[in-house]
Amino acid sequence: MNNDHEKERRWRLVLGSQDSSQCLSERDVRIASALDALYQNNNSSKNGGRGARGGLNRSAPTVSKWLGDIREFFPSSVVQVIQKDAFDRLGLKQMLTEPEFLAAVEADVHLVADLISLRSVMPEKTIDTAREVIKKVVDELIEKLERKTAEAVRGALNKSKRTFRPRHADIDWHRTITANLRHYQEDLNTIIPEKLIGYKRQHRRVVDLDEVILCVDQSGSMATSVVYSSIFAAVMASLPGVKTQLICFDTAILDLTEELNDPVQVLFGVQLGGGTDINQAVAYCESKIERPSKTHLILITDLYEGGDANELKNRVANLIRQDVNVITLLALNDDGKPSYSAHLAQEFAAIGSPVFACTPDQFPDLMATALKREDVLTWAGDQDIVTVRPVEDTTV
Repeated sequence: MNNDHEKERRWRLVLGSQDSSQCLSERDVRIASALDALYQNNNSSKNGGRGARGGLNRSAPTVSKWLGDIREFFPSSVVQVIQKDAFDRLGLKQMLTEPEFLAAVEADVHLVADLISLRSVMPEKTIDTAREVIKKVVDELIEKLERKTAEAVRGALNKSKRTFRPRHADIDWHRTITANLRHYQEDLNTIIPEKLIGYKRQHRRVVDLDEVILCVDQSGSMATSVVYSSIFAAVMASLPGVKTQLICFDTAILDLTEELNDPVQVLFGVQLGGGTDINQAVAYCESKIERPSKTHLILITDLYEGGDANELKNRVANLIRQDVNVITLLALNDDGKPSYSAHLAQEFAAIGSPVFACTPDQFPDLMATALKREDVLTWAGDQDIVTVRPVEDTTV
């Protein structure tokens, strides 16, 4: 009977997700959908009209998500075959072998995620162009996010330390503009500041530094979160008042802390896709913590744990008992409501880790709240962010 069931399962996978039945598990349906996106795309003339579905366009799974799925479901030898078929059948090869196409395309964070997903199979002549495209998007995002992040973090670390003779990099622009509104020059359409307000730079000893560890899930579904996390990590690493580490993971662990002076290089070091072992990654982060009460662990993951979930919960609970500030972000992007493991999210909330999704615009204020050790859940409520509620009974 088991053999018959397995035979039926295999045939259903061959026929595709449209022909699935109760014999397919949720994982099997995902496998069938991943294959449909490639092998059932626009083949209506070959299969009696039932094929025109799937594909790797923007309305179907993104390239990075699709690559993450096939890396999770198939061994590397099979992945290489599927990727080659994708290049030949869906035109991805044309995109990758024509630098002019990349140079002309409208680049955004999603394209960056797609390019770093495909980096390992990218033709040599295209890599330089891809790096330029990624750098352009990264530079634009840093320009947009750097000042707000720097001001929020400096303000949190030096909350009561103000000066009226700040260096340019230490000016609190919000307070300065507010204090000089009466000096608005209508003919120039600008404010002439007579008084600058800024943060007083302190020489903090290494033992006084707050430490931030961004522990980021690099599975395919977290692609844009990885991009934003890398940029924020690079910005915070440039600030003198905080020590920042960036750890990316799937079933392996990638410590990118030493590369944070070059966010483009960081992104080229990321390998999107594959399985997920959150417990292993948190264990690695635990080994890097020297002063728990000064450490903020920002765990960015959809919580679909492929490792030991019970050990993961115990580990996180132990870190919280040691006074590590553990915050769980289900996503760090603008893509809307994320998909995540609701059960594990509720259990994380029950052991004391705030759990919610966050946009890049909200992240600087979140970090300021965390560094000041203020109530993150209260802050989230003020921002109209929906947080995960804990389950009633959780055994840790």
